[in-house]
Amino acid sequence: MLKNKYFDGVIEAGCDEAGRGCLAGSVYAAAVILPEGYENAELNDSKKLTSRKRNELRSVIERDAVAWAVGIVTPDEIDKINILNASFLAMHRALDALKVRPEAVIVDGNRFKPYHTLPYATIVKGDGKYLSGTPACRISAIRLERQQGLSHPSPPRGDTPFRRDAVSSYEL
Repeated sequence: MLKNKYFDGVIEAGCDEAGRGCLAGSVYAAAVILPEGYENAELNDSKKLTSRKRNELRSVIERDAVAWAVGIVTPDEIDKINILNASFLAMHRALDALKVRPEAVIVDGNRFKPYHTLPYATIVKGDGKYLSGTPACRISAIRLERQQGLSHPSPPRGDTPFRRDAVSSYEL
């Protein structure tokens, strides 16, 4: 069972990115703030879900969230600042676009650049540990799949024959 939040007593935004391991295309990040005490038994690590199930949960998350937003960093920007900094920038852009200001941030991963003066925590495999971090993973993964036009049932990460074939078929 996922823990509800990492930080107690504050508005917590969960953040995650998708596309950092891709060979081409933009990096997407999502930030999501869930209602206090939110429960959804179907939320779990998105890498264990099919694309179809991620899509279904994305709709539920977008409907139920207090606020959600997506940040995008383009390939031209990635080339200028590198992929790691692009991931941070995409997360910051998602946080900037939230209609409700978070008071703390949890990030699914092991690195993050501070966002203003907000407290934050990086949690490896956080989308399988904290409910507040899980929805951002769903939304960012779906946005990436849409951008790449991929409908693989469980998209692989990083440099794989599937991704190389997909990239070469678009002559990128």
